Amino acid sequence: MRHGKKFNHLGRKAPHRKAMLANMACSLIEHKRIKTTVAKAKALRVYIEPLLTKSKNDTTHSRRTVFSYLKQKEAITELFGDIASKISSRPGGYTRILKLSNRLGDNAEMCFIELVDYNEEYTTDKPQRKKTRRRGGGSKVSKDQTEKLVEEPAEEPKAEEPAEEPKAEEPKAEEPAEEPKAEEKDNTEDNSDQQNKDE
Repeated sequence: MRHGKKFNHLGRKAPHRKAMLANMACSLIEHKRIKTTVAKAKALRVYIEPLLTKSKNDTTHSRRTVFSYLKQKEAITELFGDIASKISSRPGGYTRILKLSNRLGDNAEMCFIELVDYNEEYTTDKPQRKKTRRRGGGSKVSKDQTEKLVEEPAEEPKAEEPAEEPKAEEPKAEEPAEEPKAEEKDNTEDNSDQQNKDE
């Protein structure tokens, strides 16, 4: 009877299963993310997380313990070097499983398993990008910017002309504009005089 034996045998005998998980763990340490089936990813998570916890304490004993599982010197060096410094403040949960679509051949559930601290998309430490909305016409320029762009070409030809002479001419143009206002005032006075006479 196999009562109470819960872990997944993955359709393999014990030596084959241990070798496969060790190879997958070394690949995950090297590449920081691997694609596999969901069943293997869950088994790998149980296998590798205690090893990641051991890597936080860099002693000869912990290195030898981890080496007895992984059996690759390059993976041990990477684990106790770069990865240990990244996960030092994390109390657990070093891996993440992201499910994908099923595999075409046998319809197996596929997923990515990755080290949490190496995925930049999900980390909250970096500043968030500004959200942009799509507007009609496919233009990414806002209305204020388009108005500025429309006004600037009109102002640029004025800047090409001599700057002092037009400024001197502009006040002259304003003076005649004031005189008609004075005439309008005279006209209103004349109208009021005529109304007084009529009364």
